[in-house]
Amino acid sequence: MNTAAMIDGISKKELEHMERIDSDVMERTLAHYHQFDFAAFTPADVQAALQKEQLSVFDFAALLSPAAQPMLEQTAQKAKRLTAAQFGNNISLYTPLYIANYCVNECVYCGFNCKNKIHRGKLSMEEIEAEFRAIAQTGLEEILILTGESRSQSDISYIGQAVELAKEYFTTIGLEIYPLNTCEYAFLHEKGADFVSVYQETYDPAFYKTVHLQGPKRDFSYRFHAQERALAGGMRGVGIGALLGLHDFRNDALAAGLHAKFLQQKYPHAEISFSVPRMRPYVNNTKNNPNDVHETQLLQIMLAYRMFLPFAGINISTRERAGFRDNVVGLCATKISAGVKTGVGGHQLEEKGDAQFEISDSRSVEEIRAMLKARGLQEVFTDYIRL
Repeated sequence: MNTAAMIDGISKKELEHMERIDSDVMERTLAHYHQFDFAAFTPADVQAALQKEQLSVFDFAALLSPAAQPMLEQTAQKAKRLTAAQFGNNISLYTPLYIANYCVNECVYCGFNCKNKIHRGKLSMEEIEAEFRAIAQTGLEEILILTGESRSQSDISYIGQAVELAKEYFTTIGLEIYPLNTCEYAFLHEKGADFVSVYQETYDPAFYKTVHLQGPKRDFSYRFHAQERALAGGMRGVGIGALLGLHDFRNDALAAGLHAKFLQQKYPHAEISFSVPRMRPYVNNTKNNPNDVHETQLLQIMLAYRMFLPFAGINISTRERAGFRDNVVGLCATKISAGVKTGVGGHQLEEKGDAQFEISDSRSVEEIRAMLKARGLQEVFTDYIRL
C-alpha cells in the first residue's frame, strides 16, 4: 500500500470509514487504569471488600491485588453463592466456527498476523452450511461465528449470509469479527445476530500501539467503542475481555471490569459478559511471554468479576485445560465451549485454514455434557426464544 495513503499505520480509507460516537465510557475507564498500586493493598482491604454486597472501584481493585490471593477460598465461596443466586445451576454451551482467517492487522501476539506465513482460507456458503449442520447434530443451539479482520475477504454481506444460514440451525448467534459501525451492526442484527464479542487486548493506549503495528486495529478508540456501537445497532448482548498476559494483567482486568460496569450502567437492558483469554502458543511465537498469568491468578480475576458484576456472564474457553474448566463452571463461569476447532472449518470438512492458536481442552460436546452432569450442573442449549 502507498505509504502516502497511510496515517499512523492505518489507511486513510479505513480511517474515513470509522464511525466516531459521543461517549465518555472510554475516558471514565482509562481514568482508573493507573490509579492503584496493587502491591499496596492489605488483607484488611480484601476482607472489607468481601463483606460488601456492592463493590466500589477500590474494592474491585483489592480483589485483584496480590493481597487477595491467600483468600481465594473465601472469595470462591462467596462467588459461588452469587453465581447460584443469579444463574442457578445452569451452564450454557456453545462452539465457535471460524469461517475465514484472512487478516490485515499486524498484531505481534496473534497467529493471524498478516505478516505470518500461514495457510489462509475462507469457507463458501455451502461449506458454512455443512459445518452448521454438523455442529447442530451435536445438540448445540448456540454458535459463535468468527473471522479474521479483513473487510475485503470477509465483507459484511458475506458475514450476513452466514448469519442468515445460522438462523436455520441455531437459536443464538454470536459474532467475533472486526469492529463495525452502528449501521453495520444493525444490518447483522436484522439478519439474526444476537451478540458481539470484541477484545480490547490491552487497555493501555501507549502499549497498545507497540503490539498493533499496522491495520485498522491500531485505532484504540474505534475498537474500544465497538460494543457500544453494537448495542446501539440493536444487539442484545456484548462480550468484553483483555488478552491476559499481554501486558499488566491486573490493570487490564480492572479496566475490562470497569468497561463492562459503565456499559451496564448506560445500557441496563444489555446482556454483558466477560471472556478471560490468556496468551496461548501461536504461529511464529519465538519467545516466552514475560507477563504470564497462572491459573491461580486467572481464577482470582474470574472471582473478582463475579463479585463486581454479579449479573454478568463469564465464559471459559478451550484455551484452558480441562481440569481448570471443570472447576470454574458453576463456581463463577456460566458458559463453556465444547467440540472446539480453531482452524477454518474442521467440524465436518477438512480445515481450509490454519488455527489462530492452540487449544488445551479438545473434549466433545458429549464429554462436556457428561462432566456437567457429574458435577450436578444443568447444560443449557437455548436461553432465548425468537418471536
